[in-house]
Amino acid sequence: MQSVVLACLAAVAAAAPQFGSQLDRKDYRPIAIIKDNRQDYGDGNFNYDFETENGIVVSAVGTPGSKGQSNIQGSYSFTLPDGTFAEVRYVADELGYRAESPLIPTPHPLPAHALEQIRIAEEQRRQGITWDQYGFRVNRK
Repeated sequence: MQSVVLACLAAVAAAAPQFGSQLDRKDYRPIAIIKDNRQDYGDGNFNYDFETENGIVVSAVGTPGSKGQSNIQGSYSFTLPDGTFAEVRYVADELGYRAESPLIPTPHPLPAHALEQIRIAEEQRRQGITWDQYGFRVNRK
């Protein structure tokens, strides 16, 4: 039992944050919260917004969801190291978490021939045409 406790303590010590070249202990200083508004109505409805002295701004509004979860709409913004402003808007609800921001990578648009293949496949699916694992048509009408 003692060896398990010692192993756990060693794991906690090893997992502790390490201060390296990017964040040196002598350079660390707390960031002041300059605005902090929070309201919880006790029925699943809530909202909050806060702002820090270094330009981080966070806001969210929550409402009860149909499946017992909290539905949340919010945003957060901050300044990037190059000085540009970044903002993310999000919704979290029955459909999952969806974020919108120019920072989030988007896939390249599909080429025209791929869109045509998808259109043909959808048409075949509507007609009830199915295929086996080898690419042979299963049903013939």
